[in-house]
Amino acid sequence: MTDAPQHPLEDAGHLVGVPDEFQRLWTPHRMAYIKAGPEPLREECPFCEAPRYPDAERLIVARGTTAFVLLNLFPYNSGHLLVCPYRHIATYDQATPEEVAEIGALTQTAMRVLREVSHCDGFNLGMNQGVVAGAGVAEHLHQHIVPRWATDANFFPIIAKTKALPQLLGEVREAVADAWPV
Repeated sequence: MTDAPQHPLEDAGHLVGVPDEFQRLWTPHRMAYIKAGPEPLREECPFCEAPRYPDAERLIVARGTTAFVLLNLFPYNSGHLLVCPYRHIATYDQATPEEVAEIGALTQTAMRVLREVSHCDGFNLGMNQGVVAGAGVAEHLHQHIVPRWATDANFFPIIAKTKALPQLLGEVREAVADAWPV
């Protein structure tokens, strides 16, 4: 037997959130894609499929008559939204005047809501149409609304090919949906 001092196990609950030398990127929403394999959710168009499910389950924040708004599963920044027509069309020139008007109106509302809930400084808006243009889901038209902050640039995306996201998708969806005007 030794006379070494006994160190009782201590509850570490008080250490949660205490900074250490490690940087952590929390991306639990990506587990669905890891488990699904190399081509997840591609049996059917994800934008045609999403409206058939409860809003929270598919990250839908608002529904209109001809289009809806949902969070991007692979966001560039927290609050990265997509505006999609319900109709399965590939390019903007295939949209009806009603779809074009509602996509525009939903985009404006999304910008106002994101400004309110995230205090962003600006936006990137865009539609990548066709695989050659960088569309991840080229067969279904969707507009990106990416909130930007003066301080959101860092070395991660350039050097480490990593994007730091400070909020979980469910938390962002709830905040945006709660602030969306009825």
